[in-house]
This record gives sequence, structure tokens and C-alpha cells, in this order.
Amino acid sequence: MVSQPLVSVVVPAKDQSPFIRDSMTSLSRQFEDPSVLEVVVVDDGSTDGTGELAGAFASQLPGLKILRNDKPAGVATARNQGIDVASGRYLAFLDPDDWYAPGYLPKLVAEIDQLGVDFLRTDHIRHTAGNRSIHRAPQALHGTVLDPRADIAPYNTSTMIDYPIVAFGIYDGRLKDSGMLHFLDGRHTAEDRPWMWRLHLQCKSYAISDQLGVIYRRGVSTSLTQIYDRRQLDFLPCFEEIFRLVAQDPEADRFWPKAGRQFLAIACHHLNRSEHMPSDVFADLQTGIGQTFATLPSDVAAESLAVLDSKRRALVAPILRRPV
Repeated sequence: MVSQPLVSVVVPAKDQSPFIRDSMTSLSRQFEDPSVLEVVVVDDGSTDGTGELAGAFASQLPGLKILRNDKPAGVATARNQGIDVASGRYLAFLDPDDWYAPGYLPKLVAEIDQLGVDFLRTDHIRHTAGNRSIHRAPQALHGTVLDPRADIAPYNTSTMIDYPIVAFGIYDGRLKDSGMLHFLDGRHTAEDRPWMWRLHLQCKSYAISDQLGVIYRRGVSTSLTQIYDRRQLDFLPCFEEIFRLVAQDPEADRFWPKAGRQFLAIACHHLNRSEHMPSDVFADLQTGIGQTFATLPSDVAAESLAVLDSKRRALVAPILRRPV
């Protein structure tokens, strides 16, 4: 009889040969008994041997599984494929260009088990061009059971809903059974935003951990945060999903201001990058922003635009066909 792994880590990877050995090495340094760890690497159509490099760690990670896509399906679909085969009591995510400090996962597992929460979030260490800095989660109260819904609003300050990177935490594997851990299929970017909104709207409890041990690599040229092609437009359907989640909530009025304001902030971020975009992508960005914004309730749309600072309002108002 095969026992259930204590924790599963899903690693979606496409053409990450320069970094995948670092992330896999870090996973091999987590537990004294490596059999309690299941690692699911989803090789998403790589052409540089990423899957083979990860597979070389099989002797160090006896719970290693390698899934392969002949063609790239995108990070959201790759994560979903990993989730579908993951069997751990707890579930975590690691991007292939990031890594864990030694012994980090056992501490997270012990804390989420002791607190009994649906999910546990963490601060993180940012690694940029060889320099490291600590970045804190927007919620400063650590080690305490919290209400996820209470940390969505207000619209005018950074909250946990603005800290969506899924690698900064660990999640109860039982959430998988209700579909809570699956991502919006087919998305390449912004897939973590509706995912985090769903957790905060629908889960019963969460906490922030004092553990500091996930190292997040920034400024990598292959990172999806550095692209200017059509994949960046995925934030539009992702926000359509956020708006759908909010509209279905019995306290929708409580959360609409944050959803509307967050959408406009991200829309303005992309508009400010327009000089790097192909002209057809920029045209579709403008059209998509207008169409997605039009799906907001009219009072929420007006209030969201009104609270923007003057620079952002001047940038986005012409697209929305509204006065500055």
C-alpha cells in the first residue's frame, strides 16, 4: 500500500535549462526523508532539454514525476496538469527559475498543519542581478488564523489580493477536490490573479508565515513578466473571471471597488509599455480594455475611474470613452 506524500510541488517549465537544476537541487534539500515529497515537473514543450535535466534528479527525488507536452500549453494549463496528478496532503508551486532555501518546506508544512488553515502565504526573497532583498506580504500579522475575505479590501491600499504569486505559500490539498486550486485554462500571464481572488472569496481561513525561504528570481529575459507579445493580453480574460467571481458573491458590493480599481491599475501598467508592443497587439489591448471595463456595473466603473490619479486617468479615459 503506497502512503500519501506529505507535500506535492508542481513545477511548470518551458525552456528553462539554465535554471532548472537550481530549482531541482533546492527541492532535493528539503526533507531528511525524500520519500515524503512528490515533485511534478510539467515540461511544457521545451526544446532545450529541460525535462531531461529535471529527470536526472530521480535518484535524489524518488517521488519525481515528469509530464511532457509536445507543444506548449501555457503556464496555467501546465499547472493544472500537475495538479491533476499531484497526490500530496499539501500542495505547493515552484517556478523553474526560482528556488527554496534548504529545509524550507518542512517548516511550512508544520505551520499549516498546526494552524489548520486552508492556505498559508509567506514573505519572499527577491533575487535581481545577483542582489537579494526581502519583500513582505501586505498583511503584517503573522502566525494567526485570518479571514481571507477580510484581506481583499480596501481599494486604496495594497492588500493580500495584490500579492498573487502562488509560489509564496502552501495550500491544503483538499481544496483540489472542489476545483479551488485549478487555474483559468490556457492563460500564459495573470493566471494567478483570478486564482487568488477565488481563494480569498471562498476559503474559510488562511495565515501568513514567518518562514522566509522562497527565492524569487527577477529580470530573467525568458520570464513572462518581460514579454510584449499577445500573451500579455491574458490579463483581460483573467479579469473577466474576477468580475464573474465578484458578481456571484453575496457581498459583491464589498469587493467591487477593489476589483475595478485593480483592473484599471493593471490596464494602465500595460498601456505604459505600449512603445515596446507590436502595433496590432497594442490595438487589441486598447479594444480589450474598453470591452472588459464595460462589463463592470456602471456605478463601479464610474467610481473606479474617479479614484485614479490624474496621470492614469488621462491615459485610460480616452480608451474608455469617458471624460478625464
